[in-house]
Amino acid sequence: MWKLLRENRDIRLLFIAQVISYLGDWFSFVALAGLVEDATGSKFLVSLVMVTFSLPSFLASPIAGPTADRYDRKKVLVVVSCFQAIAAFGLLTAGDSRIWMVFLFQSSVSALAAFIGPASGAALPNLARNPEELTKANSLLGATWGIMLAVGAGIGGLFSQAFGRTAAFVVNGVSFLVAAALFAAIQTKMQEHRTHQPGDVKRPRMRPFEDMKEALHLARQDKVILALVASKTTFAVGAGIVSQLAVLASDVFKSGDAGRGMLIGVRGIGSGLGPIIGARFVKGNLQKLLFTCGIAGLLFSVFYLGAAASPNIAIAAICVALAHFGGGAQWTLSSYGLQMRSPDAVRGRVLAGDFAIVTLMLSLSSAASGLLADAVGVRVTIAVFAITAAFASISYLILTKPMRERLRTEQQHPSGS
Repeated sequence: MWKLLRENRDIRLLFIAQVISYLGDWFSFVALAGLVEDATGSKFLVSLVMVTFSLPSFLASPIAGPTADRYDRKKVLVVVSCFQAIAAFGLLTAGDSRIWMVFLFQSSVSALAAFIGPASGAALPNLARNPEELTKANSLLGATWGIMLAVGAGIGGLFSQAFGRTAAFVVNGVSFLVAAALFAAIQTKMQEHRTHQPGDVKRPRMRPFEDMKEALHLARQDKVILALVASKTTFAVGAGIVSQLAVLASDVFKSGDAGRGMLIGVRGIGSGLGPIIGARFVKGNLQKLLFTCGIAGLLFSVFYLGAAASPNIAIAAICVALAHFGGGAQWTLSSYGLQMRSPDAVRGRVLAGDFAIVTLMLSLSSAASGLLADAVGVRVTIAVFAITAAFASISYLILTKPMRERLRTEQQHPSGS
């Protein structure tokens, strides 16, 4: 992994940009969750903080995917990061009497984030010099999200408690500006050169819904792409659990921002290790990849059941970390599979469609978990959503079994494919 960062300058810059940006994101998330809970006492409104991190991205995805395919991906990353910084600094205007500002500005940051994922994800195969580098880069960047979650949320909770939530919002805004500068320094072209047919206009037209429809058509034609997209939904249906971790820390274990940061942050330990170990097992094999995604979903479910029954915050933290070992592996490996399987010309749209579906599921799951927690309590809510995710993962393993067997046969007898 580290050899890749030493030898490939542009992947190194992309990696550092994401490290810094993720760090700021999680500083901000802990501060926002604490601000909303302290100001309102509502579990539902706390869950809506998670919704503001996901639903706006879903709404922006029909435009974000085509943008990543039709426009210069480097310019997209730089410009969008600058706008994210402006929106992040807007959080400085939020307070106990202006909680609506939290939802307004964080929604803006998240809507803009919908452009970052497809653009960087679609660019990665062009920055990697060979398939081995692509595999390593995906596992490394997937691990980066998890590690920065652990570091950002863990330190962010302590930072917010020590220096105040305003300071956490400033760190987030600055992180986007630094990321923009690093994106601008990348030299390798982020997409293949495409020849224009006679009659093509010089400036590509934006057709968001037609473009997303084209990506969905590809998914229907290629059942492997469809299965890869579906794999994240098994995680997303239960991921409303995550929006209740801050409530679990404060309501059940009577902890403040430091406890919130710990429970949110330990997700990153599992999310950081899961992609690395999963990539070593899969090694570019789609049959193994699909099977691993299903098993990873089950791990997520089982350990969250353990978190729901935990007698103290330390055991709950261990269970959360182990749950996201599965969740992190599933997320990164399914994205890697889509990068391998999708043509460059539509890769951004496929990744945006994947991101749109999972963020919609995350948003609905988060909102539903907040309503349920207000009614029956946070422990029961976590158990209910974990069981739901377990059923989804088992169904996924059963439904994809014929496809996995076909892929195994094709790999054993490539001449007959």
